[in-house]
Amino acid sequence: MKVVAFVAALLPLLRLVVLGWLDELGANPIEVITRSTGTWTMVLLWIALAITPVRHVTGWHQLVDLRRMAGLFAAFYGLLHLMTYVWFDQFFDWMAIGRDILKRPFITVGVAALLLMIPLAATSTDRWQRRLGTRGWLRLHRLAYPAALLAALHFVWLVKRDLTEPLVYAGILALLLVSRVPIALRRRARRAKVVRR
Repeated sequence: MKVVAFVAALLPLLRLVVLGWLDELGANPIEVITRSTGTWTMVLLWIALAITPVRHVTGWHQLVDLRRMAGLFAAFYGLLHLMTYVWFDQFFDWMAIGRDILKRPFITVGVAALLLMIPLAATSTDRWQRRLGTRGWLRLHRLAYPAALLAALHFVWLVKRDLTEPLVYAGILALLLVSRVPIALRRRARRAKVVRR
């Protein structure tokens, strides 16, 4: 299952490489690459957030093994998304990039989302989980929620005309966050029982 998920997560990148090799990325290849990597960042982050509620509904606990991989690939595509902008769009013009981050809100929140995802990817190993302790590790990895909210906001603010697609992503994220509320309440109730004992 992990091998299939790993290969599936690489397919969007492989598609871009093949289309680039065949010179079929269209009239604006930078925009195609930017949009594709941004979309897959969100899709994989949403998948990572969906695994816990799906696991609670289905009882399929093996899905936990895929959550880390989905999160890591989300960070990977997020970095590709940023590098496309920094390298191909701005040609490492750090002054222009700085001005963009300060003046264009959708870039500001996009960079903020990625900055929140980096420590999650860096501490995704079992060694870091042991080093931080389960509670500290879980607390840190709750940054996935504001990262996802900022990513959704980035997409909404980016689109100037038809907001249908970004609002669909935002709606799915809202459902995922709401679905976690009963799970959090059950966990809190279990902890309260343990404390009372």
